[in-house]
Amino acid sequence: MKLVFLSGGTGTPKLLRGVKNCEFSVVVNTAEDLWISGNYVSPDIDTVIYTLAGLIDEERWWGIRNDTFLVHEFLNSLGFHELMAIGDRDRCTHIIRSEILRNGGTLSEATKILCRIYGLSEIIFPMTNSRVTTVISTSEGGMHFQEFLISKGGKPEVLNVRFEGLEDAKPLEEVRYKIEECDAVVIGPSNPVTSIYPIVEIYRKNLKRKFVLAVSPFSGDKPFSGPAGKFMKALGFEATTKGMIEFLGDILNFVIHDLRDSPVEFPSLRTNTFMQSKEDSERLFEVVLKVISEHV
Repeated sequence: MKLVFLSGGTGTPKLLRGVKNCEFSVVVNTAEDLWISGNYVSPDIDTVIYTLAGLIDEERWWGIRNDTFLVHEFLNSLGFHELMAIGDRDRCTHIIRSEILRNGGTLSEATKILCRIYGLSEIIFPMTNSRVTTVISTSEGGMHFQEFLISKGGKPEVLNVRFEGLEDAKPLEEVRYKIEECDAVVIGPSNPVTSIYPIVEIYRKNLKRKFVLAVSPFSGDKPFSGPAGKFMKALGFEATTKGMIEFLGDILNFVIHDLRDSPVEFPSLRTNTFMQSKEDSERLFEVVLKVISEHV
């Protein structure tokens, strides 16, 4: 079976560590990317790479396990503030990507090279080579997603979410081909607004021709992690699986959601979607695979 995953940076990578017995590709959100200390950081792509390479720090779900932060700490001691705490080995990934970009390469080309470096097949794709930026409108003004999440701790009231450059973002032909050739598309349990929506908007026409299954990131009226609830409410939707279904619209065919959720009037299955261990991820992926096998 051939699958295409749409991924953000936490929930979907947790599911990806349980994938087996299928051929798959991953299309990753890049609307939260930014330049830090002269290097281009693509947090969600890096999390997917490190997860599939067996290097992810599973305590934080970003960065490389057992990394050191000597450069970051020394920069701080020199009075140079970095928005994100970047590990030393993690920084090497950013340096390689940035050199490729500065030399005229694209983000998709850089991602392929990084896949090879980390011993992976070239199955990870940025959602676009175009620049898209998530801007959070808050009670304290507009700010980049990472500033809202890290500098502000996700605390300000969220008034709106917009994606600069999304209307002009060009799809990747490789991604279009992967979607057209796959048996099903799996939307992992990532933030529906900031992680999944930008990918969906770029490939909506392609997605509407496929069987699309979403794993909900909500349990009851709260997300398992992160600010998805704030973003959903700011856009006028419930912070629930029902709200996610309404928000993502007519591309969805089936939803898997948590046992603690209320039933929804939509083709769905409730199961334990909490993923604390690799075994949890494998168990949930087996449910995903079973549902797809019954519908395609």
